[in-house]
Amino acid sequence: MVDKSIYIVQGEIGTVVGAIKRNSRWNTHTPLDEEQDPLLNSFGHLKEILNHIQELSDVEPNVFLRPFLEVVRSEDTTGPITGLALTSVNKFLSYGLIDADHEAAAEAIENMADAVTHARFVGTDPASDEVVLMKILQVLRTLLLTPVGAHLTNESVCEIMQSCFRICFEMRLSELLRKSAEHTLVDMVQLLFSRLPQFKEEAKSFVGANMKKLKMRAGGMSESSKWKKQKRSPRPPRHMVRRENGENPLCYASLSPSGGVPFIEPGSSTSSLLASDSAASSTSSPTTTDSGLDTCSKATSREDLSDLEQCNSATALPGSEPDPLPFLWNSSSIHDIDYVNPRGVRFTPSTQRDGASLIPYGLPCLRELFRFLISLTNPQDRHNTDAMMHMGLQLLTVALESAHITNYQSLLGLVKDELCRHLFQLLSVDRMNLYTSSIRVCFLLFESLRVHLKFQLEMYLKKLIDIITSENIKMPFEMKEMALEALVQLWRIPSFVTELYINYDCDFYFSNLFEDLTKLLSKNAFPVSGQLYTTHLLSLEALLTVIDSTEAHCQAKVLNSTQQDQSDTLLAEAEASTTNGTDATAALRWKLIQMFIVSRPAEKRAPKKPQRFSSCLPDSQELVDIRTKKKLLITGTEQFNQKSKKGIQFLQEKGLLSSPLDNDQVAQWLRENPRLDKKMIGEYVSDRKNMELLDSFVNTFTFQGLRIDEALRLYLEAFRLPGEAPVIQRLLETFTDNWHKVNGSPFVTNDAGFALAYAVIMLNTDQHNHNVRKQNIPMTIEQFKKNLKGVNGNKDFDQDMLEDLYNAIKNEEIVMPDEQSGLVKDNYVWSVLLHRGATPEGVFLHLPPGSYDHDLFTMTWGPTIAALSYVFDKSLDDNIIQKAITGFRKCAMIAAHYGFSDVFDNLIISLCKFTTLSSESVENLPTVFGSNNKAQTAAKTVFDLAHRHGNILREGWKNIMDAMLQLFRAELLPKAMVEVEDFVEPNGKISLQRVETPSNRGESAVLSFVNWLTLSGAEQSGLRGPSTENQEAKQAAILCIKQCDPEKLITESKFLQLESLQELMKALISVTPDEETYDEEDAAFCLEMLLRIILENRDRVSCVWQTVRDHLCHLCVHPNESCFLVERAVVGLLRLAIRLLRREDISSQVLLSLRLLLMMKPPVLSRVSREVAFGLHELLKTNAANIHSTDDWFTLFSLLECIGAGVKPPASFQLASTSTDNDTGALSDSELPSHHVSEVSLDRGYTSDSEIYTEHSKTRIPRSTTDVDVASSGWLVVGKDDLEMSKTPPVNSKAQLNNPLVNQYSLTLGQDLGQHDTKSLIKCVETLSFIVRDAAHVTPDNFELCVRAIRVFVEASLNGGYRNHDKKKSHKYDSSKSRMRKKAGGRDKEAGGGTRRAGSRASNQRLSRSHSDEEEDEGVPASYHTVSLQVSQDLLDLMHTLHTRAASIYSSWAEEQRHLEAAGRKIEADSQTLWTSCWCPLLQGIAWLCCDARRQVRMQALTYLQRALLVHDLQTLDATEWESCFNKVLFPLLTKLLDNISPADVSGMEETRMRACTLLSKVFLQHLSPLLSLPTFAALWLTILDFMDKYMHAGSSDLLLEAIPESLKNMLLVMDTAGIFHSADSRTGYSDLWEITWERIVCFLPHLREELFKQTVIPGTPCRTGTTCAYWVPPSPVPVNPAETRTSRSDRSSPVPHSIPSVPLTTSPAMSPSPLSQSPLILQPLASPLQVGGPPMSLPIILNPALIEATSPVPLLPGPRPTSLSDEVK
Repeated sequence: MVDKSIYIVQGEIGTVVGAIKRNSRWNTHTPLDEEQDPLLNSFGHLKEILNHIQELSDVEPNVFLRPFLEVVRSEDTTGPITGLALTSVNKFLSYGLIDADHEAAAEAIENMADAVTHARFVGTDPASDEVVLMKILQVLRTLLLTPVGAHLTNESVCEIMQSCFRICFEMRLSELLRKSAEHTLVDMVQLLFSRLPQFKEEAKSFVGANMKKLKMRAGGMSESSKWKKQKRSPRPPRHMVRRENGENPLCYASLSPSGGVPFIEPGSSTSSLLASDSAASSTSSPTTTDSGLDTCSKATSREDLSDLEQCNSATALPGSEPDPLPFLWNSSSIHDIDYVNPRGVRFTPSTQRDGASLIPYGLPCLRELFRFLISLTNPQDRHNTDAMMHMGLQLLTVALESAHITNYQSLLGLVKDELCRHLFQLLSVDRMNLYTSSIRVCFLLFESLRVHLKFQLEMYLKKLIDIITSENIKMPFEMKEMALEALVQLWRIPSFVTELYINYDCDFYFSNLFEDLTKLLSKNAFPVSGQLYTTHLLSLEALLTVIDSTEAHCQAKVLNSTQQDQSDTLLAEAEASTTNGTDATAALRWKLIQMFIVSRPAEKRAPKKPQRFSSCLPDSQELVDIRTKKKLLITGTEQFNQKSKKGIQFLQEKGLLSSPLDNDQVAQWLRENPRLDKKMIGEYVSDRKNMELLDSFVNTFTFQGLRIDEALRLYLEAFRLPGEAPVIQRLLETFTDNWHKVNGSPFVTNDAGFALAYAVIMLNTDQHNHNVRKQNIPMTIEQFKKNLKGVNGNKDFDQDMLEDLYNAIKNEEIVMPDEQSGLVKDNYVWSVLLHRGATPEGVFLHLPPGSYDHDLFTMTWGPTIAALSYVFDKSLDDNIIQKAITGFRKCAMIAAHYGFSDVFDNLIISLCKFTTLSSESVENLPTVFGSNNKAQTAAKTVFDLAHRHGNILREGWKNIMDAMLQLFRAELLPKAMVEVEDFVEPNGKISLQRVETPSNRGESAVLSFVNWLTLSGAEQSGLRGPSTENQEAKQAAILCIKQCDPEKLITESKFLQLESLQELMKALISVTPDEETYDEEDAAFCLEMLLRIILENRDRVSCVWQTVRDHLCHLCVHPNESCFLVERAVVGLLRLAIRLLRREDISSQVLLSLRLLLMMKPPVLSRVSREVAFGLHELLKTNAANIHSTDDWFTLFSLLECIGAGVKPPASFQLASTSTDNDTGALSDSELPSHHVSEVSLDRGYTSDSEIYTEHSKTRIPRSTTDVDVASSGWLVVGKDDLEMSKTPPVNSKAQLNNPLVNQYSLTLGQDLGQHDTKSLIKCVETLSFIVRDAAHVTPDNFELCVRAIRVFVEASLNGGYRNHDKKKSHKYDSSKSRMRKKAGGRDKEAGGGTRRAGSRASNQRLSRSHSDEEEDEGVPASYHTVSLQVSQDLLDLMHTLHTRAASIYSSWAEEQRHLEAAGRKIEADSQTLWTSCWCPLLQGIAWLCCDARRQVRMQALTYLQRALLVHDLQTLDATEWESCFNKVLFPLLTKLLDNISPADVSGMEETRMRACTLLSKVFLQHLSPLLSLPTFAALWLTILDFMDKYMHAGSSDLLLEAIPESLKNMLLVMDTAGIFHSADSRTGYSDLWEITWERIVCFLPHLREELFKQTVIPGTPCRTGTTCAYWVPPSPVPVNPAETRTSRSDRSSPVPHSIPSVPLTTSPAMSPSPLSQSPLILQPLASPLQVGGPPMSLPIILNPALIEATSPVPLLPGPRPTSLSDEVK
């Protein structure tokens, strides 16, 4: 079967031949003539050949191409025919009929290129001629872009390109054609440069050879006269007969009668670019390219061509592609002489052309093309029109986009010099299209080649800065905008900014580009007019780019740090695994290397290290040092430029130059510092004093191998030659000496060199100085040679050298620095730039992204946050606002990552301003905030950032808390945040936002009516209620705040770093009520937040406890009146205690802090007593088991007593007056001395517990022996029997005046009980009973305190607490009312200040609550009584329980102690301990309730007392204890019952008194035998008789009159029976006791003796002589001398040690008198005959002064009472 391709060729032959025949020229010809016509003839031959073959590939491509190419070359054919031939050729190419692998393909392609670029035809009209030109373009494009195009030689490619350029720049052609040529060029350039990676850089010699052959001409393309016409012989086909006509056809084509067709002569260029990943686009099908408009859209996409490297694969591209042509080139060695085709078959072209092989094109044509394109962009070349420059820029853009030219030095050289120079010159033109295009090319250059263009980049950025900051009115706004966009684009290049910073800011002799640009951008982001333009946003964009990339790196580092751990484990696993160990490990290692190793530029394995750095990645500190040094250098340079010596001196002072001066060092500095003034350098080095320096200076130059003029040129560029001849001589002499020496002394003498150097300078002046040229004609070469005749040591210089020298100077002036201007100066500056770029100074460090983010952020955050804030503030566009917020968030993230708390604070403070929360008044806040979206966005951001990065927040907490406060005031916070725990409220919650109620209902109603009358309509409408908009706004505000989730700040605070937590607490603590800013509700809110934060941070509360404690101290202890805040502080302290007591590390400190409550002013404490009572109840219920020390129990019980019973707190707790000015008012708990009695220091705010105990002990009655033992062992024990002694009130106190008959042994504790709150009392009793009833909670540490507390409550609850109410009720209620009123007033005043609240917000649900009971007390006593009755009964029961369980409790403790090592304190379970610590005080308590005004309580108490006294356990007590039972329990009880306790209940009282007397006699008789052993028995007995006497006269009914004698009779009979009254010694047989007894009884029952004992009474003296009888006190009181009667006595025989002050009795008369207002009466012991049993003991009997009165036979009359006891005695 015949190949289809043959039919295609045959068809094309027919078409062309038919056209030729139709042409008018052939019409007349006979067929014979056809044979002779060469064109038709060759077509005939071809037909013959095609008829004899099966495959087209059987013949060489040249064979079937030749006839068509001859038509194209022939100048006799018309345009249409040539066009048809071109179409055929194009079809052959695009159908792939020419096999690229064919050995003759190269020759055929070369022929084709030659023919098409030299096409000739007869012009007809311009339009149809252009069609032919269009077809030429199309064929050239297809030729170059199809695979066979790879066979083209360098020359052909250059010709093809130049043909296209000519069409492009021929202005007489239509625009459509020109544009088509432009598109064709774009495609070609793209293809050529995308093939760059396949070409190698040739050896220098080869380059040189090619350079001469290839030359593309740029200029004068429109002048047809300059076009050269050239003959070109077509290459003969290898296997064909030679052409008949030996003559080559004339290469000529007429476009129109006036002009010719463009053609290209062989030429070449050098250059190279950067390889892009994608290769060039291919051609498209002929139809699309005919128009010349569609360059590559329908062709394959760029990516499809990226597989150029697949040299061995011959597969076509994917079928999806519309283009049928395979685009596969060999990548390895197309430029080699041996050509390897795309299928990998190597062959050496044998086709000779002018004796040389056909080598496929390579780098030379690309270099030439690149050079040509660069030359097109030169604005200084007058041939280059705007269109040409624009075209050049456009094609350069394509070239740079398509290739990476980094690896091609020949191309790089062009970029560094001409290209950059032209681009920078184009930046100054005012034609926008050129300006824009040049900026685009610059971006491409610096994106990929900045490593090689350090100085060029600096210059470019400076140009951009000049454009942006230009004040020139003529400069279009768009140019500034473009410049800014260019900056933003550069900024976006990864690590570009970092490289700027490292390579410029951290280099001594470069500008601070990064710093300057950052400042510029920041300044530019602030609109002067207030209007935001694109330039402002672009500046912000650039600043944000740095932030964006830094943030991305920080995020990546965070991820990496987690991945790194994984990768470590991965690596370990991989190494451990043996199955595919090596592969796995290698792969992993490679991965890790990629992860962690710095990416380096591909072309250099190890980048050069700049001299100023110690490594390629210097650390931050090194950079800081360099920047500091740079500042100093700049200052030194400025000073040098003013006065050289001054500058040098400054640098020596700063240590940058050594002292003394090192000339080499100075010379080096003068050479390397470009900022120095060249004139100053010249003056300084030529100074006579610096001759040595001049030598060093000249030595810094490398003159070796340079001709003298070249060396001189280099030398004179370094400084400005001074004008004085001697100075010039000195400079030149040093120069020539050096030059002569290093170049091996080429002249006869040094002087010859000097003369020649001078001659060169003179020649330079003569040739180029305008002033000289005006007067003289410049010197010729002959004159110059003549002048130098015989100068070289009487010989001539080498004439050729002189000629070269003359030409060099004539053609290029030696430029003296600072002398020239304009182009000469520009050229000089540029040459210096290139020169410096070639030195080590030009080393540009390429850095991995994210290397110095820390340093960059430090420099940029300030300007960036300022700019963001400004833009956020001014902008109304949502997108821009969002962008600003994103910027803020990213800055925050970076600040958090690097721990820059100052940055974060700054950011939060800025954002807080935008929330409008702090600036707006509370009334308007919900409306304003709710309707301001920007404010809401800011608020959400603030809270979100605080949640995320609270760790590094410091100062900013204050602003956030201020915002929270405002939200609280405006009632926008979620309910959960304003509701707080409370002990008293039934639901356990209370709202901090208190409901407003008018302070006085009646008054406010009138006021509001008046207001209503006076208000105008508008204002009235405002009062009716918020409008719907306002309500919607408020709802929006509430919703927004809900989304902000402010509560999370509290709950998440446990994750904060300690430092941040402390700052947060500081911010909250700083909110205390003051005149202007805050009121107590604010403070209460902040306090609540503080407490919640503490509870969230339980685990580390010890770190912050002191701060909180001091704050609570300040809130509780200092106020003089109670208020809501104090109440919250108290509740808060208790809440903390309840929650924190479980933590052992802090519990002791927490318990100590509860003393703050005892330090509060008593009236304030009583106001909050209910909260404390409920709080303590909760505390003890949950934590009683965690309290272990007596000190802590003392605190708790003191508190219970103070709040439940109104006891005044121990004086030692009250703040001393000295400390009022002290801010803290309290030391830390740890500073408190715990057990040092001596250290009673009242300077600090409060006293330690141990001091408190000491205070007690100072006013105590002597202790029992056990106490003494314990005390001497170093322990200070609280309690024992002295706890119950009266704590004597101060002299002349009210209590004393009212009741002078204070019993020395009182049943009360002598506490001055103030008012108490009923509910508090009930709660406290409940608490007590909780402790007592649970045996686990009663410990040796708290037992005595417990007993004492019960007794205090007994006193408080006596008579249902009426004692207090009668006395203080009115005062109490008044105070509360006045407080309400005062508070309201205070608020009104504040509101009057116009600042904050509606005035009527004074009273609140809380206050009204705290008064409810008191009002109830007044109005409904019944309920109160039931409750108080219950309390008393509870207390009785408690005392009884304790009393009965005491013995077993104590014995179990003693048992426990026996197992433990007794650490100093021993617990005894003997009766004497039990008596003093427990039984006695409890009996006293029960006895006190026997004196209650309520009959029910009295009777119950008596029953309990009777039971208790007769209980079995008490039988173990000995005589002394029973005596003390009479003295301390029974006698005081009887005394008390004599008072008119319950006037209403007379009969009840009678019964009580009777029961009491009976009890007395029962106890007396039951324990008569032990009592008899007492030395004081007589006194005891007489006291009993006294009471009998008193009770006889006490009652109004007969009940007692009958009962007392009966009891007495009973006692006397028992005693008589026991033989107590009998004595064998006396003369009567009766003892003295008998006589005294009857003397006493006679006073009130004169007939009793007769009734009982019938004997006659012997009259006689009351006492036997010799015995001092102090019992008998005459009716008229006789003063007793205390000094005589005062002797030592104790319950036991041993004296009391001095260490325990025993008051009121003292060991010896020498001791100070007791603090009692009057000494007690001391009864001397009776004489021995009266004593019954036992040895005589000198122990005094203490009698109650109150009983003395009772001894008088005169009945007690209610007369005026003496004011004090001492008066009475007198």
